Amino acid sequence: MLINEKEYNGYLFDQLTLLERLEIEAQKDNAMNVLNQIAFEKKAIERKLYQQPPLIKEQ
Repeated sequence: MLINEKEYNGYLFDQLTLLERLEIEAQKDNAMNVLNQIAFEKKAIERKLYQQPPLIKEQ
């Protein structure tokens, strides 16, 4: 099933939101290994989200 770029970006934003929620809880427990992994995952998602050129050409 093909999805468009807007829908794909929506999935990526949902993933970022989930990571931000997990980050809040990890900060409460001072879980540095978890915080480091969350930071890595956020960078990977943002790399996809803000890639240049975009997935599709604008018309």
